[in-house]
Amino acid sequence: MVAADLPIGDRIRHYRGGRRQDAVAGLVGISPDYLSQIERGLKVPSLPILYALAQELGVPTSALLSEQPPDEEEPTYTAETAVGRALFGCGPDLRTPPVPTSELRDRVDAAWQSWQTARDRFSKAADALPGLVTDVEHALRAARAGTDPAERRAVLRAAADMYCLLRSYLRRTGRVDLATLAADRAMRAAEDADDPLRIAAAQWNLGHVLLAAGRPAEAEELALRAAEQVATARMPQVERVAMEGALQLVAVVGAARRRQWWAARERLARHVAPAARAVPDASNIGWTVFGPTNMALHALSIEMEAGETSEALHTADAIDTSGLPSLEREFTFGLEVAACHSQRRDTAAALLALLGLEAIAPEDLARTPLARQLVLTVIRRGRAMHARQAEQLAVRIGLV
Repeated sequence: MVAADLPIGDRIRHYRGGRRQDAVAGLVGISPDYLSQIERGLKVPSLPILYALAQELGVPTSALLSEQPPDEEEPTYTAETAVGRALFGCGPDLRTPPVPTSELRDRVDAAWQSWQTARDRFSKAADALPGLVTDVEHALRAARAGTDPAERRAVLRAAADMYCLLRSYLRRTGRVDLATLAADRAMRAAEDADDPLRIAAAQWNLGHVLLAAGRPAEAEELALRAAEQVATARMPQVERVAMEGALQLVAVVGAARRRQWWAARERLARHVAPAARAVPDASNIGWTVFGPTNMALHALSIEMEAGETSEALHTADAIDTSGLPSLEREFTFGLEVAACHSQRRDTAAALLALLGLEAIAPEDLARTPLARQLVLTVIRRGRAMHARQAEQLAVRIGLV
């Protein structure tokens, strides 16, 4: 069984197994070089050649193509579908007493902590979030019908934080549609609570949804407008500086996604760096992980995406992620280092970085498209020993 997103060339390589490339090519009637180019994704086989390859490898032709969903597939339970039902009001009757606000607060904080630090954070979030969303939604309905303004505001704050977490989880699991809904509800809850910090955090989350949806110009515009609002908001100095800096980072990413490299670098130096120097890494205000190390990680990202791999790796050498309160950011750092090595065609270094990522965040490695692509690249390009190790890694993360 192979993953549905495994390319044709990698499927052929997988089913070829230990058979020699030149032997299979000769039996099919093509040159070994042509088969090598097919397996590396440089050539697309014609249907007759694809059929001949399938016959020789002993598999149906469909096995060498992307898997098609079954014609009659029964709905299956997933955390995302359960979250969707909870978001759309499938909760307990309003007469049911809500979970106490203090308990909700503790559960939201624990879920955030787990999401940012656990090696198996996707599994833990899948277990915790459906019930948490249901309970928060029910508590919100009860609070809005109640008469205690302090209780209502406390529930709204917990809800805003929970929705921001939900946005991050849903984006990482590919549900950008539900992530957009969660970001909107976070904004609504923060505004109803009249909480400037949470309003800023909700805007930061919405910016990330727009980036995930492939709308970097809109994300940049929203982030810059929100940063201006934060600059004059009534909140403690360190919170204001941290949220303004985090929003500026969204604008930096938006500029980089539009390939405006110099604009991204200038904004990072002029607007983000001064804020980052004033905010300790461990503060993690608004769960944004904003601080000097996070700023350095974005500098690395810009150079990596711009193809300036030497500069990116030079930047990476000076970064120490050990003090970050987020395993996700540490994972992203290692993934971008692996991507830089891959761009330089240093498959041994790329493989070493990927194996290190498997040790710290195996679920992220299995779920991240760039990570999966890098594993396939090592299989295609690497020497026999490295290719075998990458193939074993591909099995462990569910690619094959």
